[in-house]
Amino acid sequence: MFSIIQAAGWTIWPLIACSVLALAIVIERFVSLKTQKIVPPKLLDEVLAVTRNGVPSPDVVTQLEQNSALGEVLASGLRAINTDPRCSEDDLRATMEGAGRLVAHRLERYLSTLATIASAAPLMGLFGTVVGMIEIFGSQAPGTPTGGNPQQLAHGISVALYNTAFGLMVAIPSLIFWRYFRGQVDGYLLTLELSAERLARHVKSLRR
Repeated sequence: MFSIIQAAGWTIWPLIACSVLALAIVIERFVSLKTQKIVPPKLLDEVLAVTRNGVPSPDVVTQLEQNSALGEVLASGLRAINTDPRCSEDDLRATMEGAGRLVAHRLERYLSTLATIASAAPLMGLFGTVVGMIEIFGSQAPGTPTGGNPQQLAHGISVALYNTAFGLMVAIPSLIFWRYFRGQVDGYLLTLELSAERLARHVKSLRR
C-alpha cells in the first residue's frame, strides 16, 4: 500500500485526507442517525395516550425531550401548553416547527462536508493526473536523450493513473453514502412533521 502511495506522488495526500474525513463522517452519521435516537416507533402513541388525561408535568416533558429528536419536538409543544394553557393552535404549531428546524439542522450536520468531498475528490484526482502528465511531457522535452527518461516517464504515468483511480475511489462511496443519509434524513423530517401535526390535532380535539 505504501509503495502505491509513493508511486502516486505527493498529490495523493490530499485525497487520503479526504478519504479519512469521509470515513469518519460516515461512521459518525451511522451512529447518530439510528432510528431509536431520532423517531422511536411507539413514542408518539405513548405521548398521545398520556395527554388524554391532561398535559404531563414539566418533569415528564423534560424526560420526553431527552428521549429522542421526536421527543424534543413533541416536548416543545407540550411545554408551550404548560407555559400557556390557552396557547392557540397556530402558536403550538409554530413552536414545534421551530424545534423541528433545530432538529433538522442537527440531523443534516456534516452532510454538506460529505457532499463536498464527493464533488471535490474527482477534481483532486484530475489535478494529480495533470501533474503526472506534466512529468511525462517533461521527460520527453527537447534536448533529452532519445526516448527521454524512462524512469521519469514511468513515474509520470503512475502519478496520473493512481490519482485518477484514487479520486474516483473516494468520490463514489462518498456520493453513495451522502445520498443514503440525505434520504434517511428526509424520511425522518417527514416523520417529525407528521407527528407534530398529529399532536396538534390531538390537543385541539381535547379542547373541544
